[in-house]
Amino acid sequence: VGEQVSLKCSFKSSSPITDSLTVDWTYRPLTGGQMETIFHYQSVPYPTTVGKFKDRISWVGNVAKGDASIAIQSPVMNDNGTFICSVKNPPDV
Repeated sequence: VGEQVSLKCSFKSSSPITDSLTVDWTYRPLTGGQMETIFHYQSVPYPTTVGKFKDRISWVGNVAKGDASIAIQSPVMNDNGTFICSVKNPPDV
């Protein structure tokens, strides 16, 4: 709580990394409910502009090195939940 936390995500791809590579981070609260997209990356990072993670997510990954990690600033207990990282690098999924 209070200190920046890194959410690690690494990937391997049999296809060359191109601008069509996308990274999506989704989140579901511990209490259940809808999955929500909290971060999108395609060539540049697109942190969410709505919801509880607005202005608190930063891109710390490097797709050239197979890293799609993000960081969350000022985490609180209420942020507990399931975080899923999904990487697509067409034609490799």
